[in-house]
Amino acid sequence: MYRILVVEDDLVIAHTIQKSIEKWGYQVECVTDFQNVLGKFVEFDPQLVLLDISLPFYNGFHWCSEIRRLSKVPIMFLSSASDNLNIVMAMNLGGDDFITKPFDLTVLAAKIRALLRRTYDFAGQTNLLEHRGAVLNISDATLTYEGQKVDLTRNEHKILQLLLENKGQVVTREAIMTHLWETDSYVDDNTLTVNITRLRRKLESIGLKDFIVTKKSLGYMVE
Repeated sequence: MYRILVVEDDLVIAHTIQKSIEKWGYQVECVTDFQNVLGKFVEFDPQLVLLDISLPFYNGFHWCSEIRRLSKVPIMFLSSASDNLNIVMAMNLGGDDFITKPFDLTVLAAKIRALLRRTYDFAGQTNLLEHRGAVLNISDATLTYEGQKVDLTRNEHKILQLLLENKGQVVTREAIMTHLWETDSYVDDNTLTVNITRLRRKLESIGLKDFIVTKKSLGYMVE
């Protein structure tokens, strides 16, 4: 079931869209806090975003740029402002499609199906893991925090993903090494220590000090 996030401040329109496309089997949520659209995006981790241009606080162009810092998820703009300048700007900022209000709900559903098919028939779904404002993009092995992004090696990515999937719990060194072995990486105790040290340095470089905590004689965790 695909997850679709609706970013539309007219609640009548938002809920009409939600009810309509839920009938097609999609899981749909609507943003209600328009100061924290990105937080809702990370929490819901949608496979498609329907994004209005005119919104309270920050417009859709702003949120499109913010989402693009984290993800390549398809974004479809919904707007009554359908002049060429807005359409060009929407596409240049990373939008994938544009539909003009008022629109027929069956046409919207058809466009959604086509965009999802184009995106996910040929590529894997984007997955995000978030903790303390840091967002790990599993699909491209990047970590973003407060507008800064770092690229992770395969081992660093696998380690951080495992810790985030078990946040609040200690993950033993043995469990981490086993996890890395499954990816055909040669990892012994010394190699793991080196990888953890390098990962911590990358986290600290973007302001995430003490993000990974050592539990003596046990392993590591993110709290």
